[in-house]
Parts: sequence; C-alpha cells; structure tokens
Amino acid sequence: MVNNTLHNINALINQVDKSVIGQPHVIKALVIGLLTKGHVLLEGLPGTAKTRSVKSLADTMSATFGRVQFTPDLLPSDITGTIQYQDNNGTPLLTFQQGPLFNNLVLADEINRAPAKVQAALLEAMAESTVTVGDTSHQLDEIFMVLATQNPVEQEGTYPLPEAQMDRFMMKVNVDYPDDNAELDIIRLVRSEEESTTGTEKKAQQKIDPKQFLTARKQVSEIKVSEVVERYMVALVMATRHPQRYPDSPLSTWIKTGSSPRASIALDKCARAHAWLAGRDHVLPDDVRSVAHSVLSHRITLSYDALADDVDGKEVVNTLLDCVLIG
Repeated sequence: MVNNTLHNINALINQVDKSVIGQPHVIKALVIGLLTKGHVLLEGLPGTAKTRSVKSLADTMSATFGRVQFTPDLLPSDITGTIQYQDNNGTPLLTFQQGPLFNNLVLADEINRAPAKVQAALLEAMAESTVTVGDTSHQLDEIFMVLATQNPVEQEGTYPLPEAQMDRFMMKVNVDYPDDNAELDIIRLVRSEEESTTGTEKKAQQKIDPKQFLTARKQVSEIKVSEVVERYMVALVMATRHPQRYPDSPLSTWIKTGSSPRASIALDKCARAHAWLAGRDHVLPDDVRSVAHSVLSHRITLSYDALADDVDGKEVVNTLLDCVLIG
C-alpha cells in the first residue's frame, strides 16, 4: 500500500535539497526533528546555508516562520511577546502581543550570543511548548520546532549554552563547507534565482500541509524496535557514562561526563524516524548508527585531555561505534 504521507515528506526533502546545495544531511536532520517533535542545533561557519535551510523548509511546507537574531542586549520579551496597554474608549485594556516564538518554525540565529534570561525563556518553550508572560501560560502550536544556529569559531561576545539546554536539542548537526562541485552548483543556483526575479516569473512550487507531520508522527511511533536494537542503543549511551568498560580504547581519557537518559530517548525516536523515512516498519542497527553522531556528540562533556589533543565529539562517537558491538 502506498504511504501518501511518506511520499509527500520525501518529496519535501527533495524539493528543499534543490534550494540548499551540498547539505542533504542538514535537511534530513531538520525533517527528523519535526517527525520526533524535537529541536535541532546547527553549528557551522558563516555562509554555510544554515539560515537558508530553515527558511526553505518553512516555505516548502507552508509553515509560519519566525526569526530572532540573538544579541547580548536581547530581552526575554523580545522572543516571547509582551503585554501591551490599550485605551478602549476610555477603558484600559491589556492585551498580549505574541512574539516570534508563536510560529511553527523558529530560527534562533547565533543562539549563544544571548544572555541567561533569554536562554531561560527559550528553554521553557523548548521543554514545555508553552510561553509564560506574567501569570498566564500560552500554549504553542503542535507543529513547533526551534532551529538554532551557532558559530563554532567566533567566541568573543558569546555565552556557552548550559548543559541543560544543550540536552534539550534532539540533534546537533555540524554544517561544513561544500565541496568543489557543490560550490559550482551554488553559484549557478544563485544566478538562476537572480534571473527568475528579473526575468520570467518563478515557477510555483508544490507545498505540503504542515499537519501531515502530525500523521507522520503517529506512523513513526508505530515503528517496531527489537530488543537487540534496544540493548544496542542502551549500550552506546552507557559507554559514555562508563567508558572504563572499554579499557582498550581512549574513551575513559576523553569523556568527562556522559549522556543523560534523554540521549537514549532521542536515539530511539530518531532511529525510528530514520527507518520510517527509508520506508521500513522496523529499526535496523544502521538507523541507530546513522543518527548517533547528531544525538550523542553534544551530550558528551569532553575532558581537558581531549580538548588539549583537539579531539571533538565526532571522534568520540566514532570510537563509541567502533567499540560497542551489537548483541
């Protein structure tokens, strides 16, 4: 039987891939975030299409889109909204003016530039899907995802994200520079877009209803996971907490603090979403390995020795996958 929802979402991925050259793993991660009702952190240098990826996804799925440029002087009310005073024929009236968080997709650009109060307001939205202003809590839409970006190089004027907030991101995706062929395709794509705005009318793109992701989430929840795969996911997470179990590897000298139980939950959800996108009704170990880097790398605190040796989260997860065996 043809799964129309799966067909439409895969068509969405293909459509966004045409607008964002050389970053297919980013688009797939964003879709997995929507399928798992999670949030995604994009880390990469400027100009690597982080913002373009999010905007293209929002446009292709006809979702409402909000963008916040995080700066050191940002206030919580700048993202949550504020209570405004109005004079209604001599009667004072207080109304709530919604902020950019009240959208389906919210781009938190350079999230690590905002101070702690703003991070706390964002954390509530990410964790509870609510925004509290005054003594009133406002519910966010069912289709709600925070897509945050941060620059890994520039450190001046930035605030490191606390571990609790990092843990709230379902996935962290590294966005690298494109290769030679992709760079050439980018030049041609931008040139064609400029021609379409000055010449012939741009061809209308087929868009999907964001509510299809609600149907997709139900289907993802029905994906089967065997006990062998479940134990494999647990073993990966436990290896981050008890690296001494693998004395022949450098894990014990690299890992300072392991992953929380949210890592196990995220592995399960993302692996099921990955299997669903592949058209399967069950999870394979390869599904777990495919999402392991994005799920685990930001949930591991590296030791001083690892930082001194320029060991990053990617290398740690690679070693985990090599050490932890299935079954």
